[in-house]
Amino acid sequence: MSLVSLPFVESGADIGLHVVATVVLVGSLVAICIAFWKLHELPIHKAHSSGHHQIGLITILTWIGFVWHWVWVLAIIAAFLDVEGAIIRVRDIWRHGSLDKAGNPITKEGKESC
Repeated sequence: MSLVSLPFVESGADIGLHVVATVVLVGSLVAICIAFWKLHELPIHKAHSSGHHQIGLITILTWIGFVWHWVWVLAIIAAFLDVEGAIIRVRDIWRHGSLDKAGNPITKEGKESC
């Protein structure tokens, strides 16, 4: 074997290595596309599993997120944030001043209200 000749050129191993490289390349691209799709669908799956009231909004934001990626971040926030619970908590704090550790309103006398 000379220093000028290339290994595996014009041999049966050359074709086999090209086939293996093609399979690895296509497999890697398919795996990356599937991982991207599963990550992109994360807000929709979270909204369905938690019974979110805004599933339509989250779905639309997720689809728009393919074009404008910052909209996908809004879909993640909307899916993982319990807006209704947060509004109720802010309302109770506004009305009663503060809440105990269990989330019950505390009156000014220091006793829990019913």
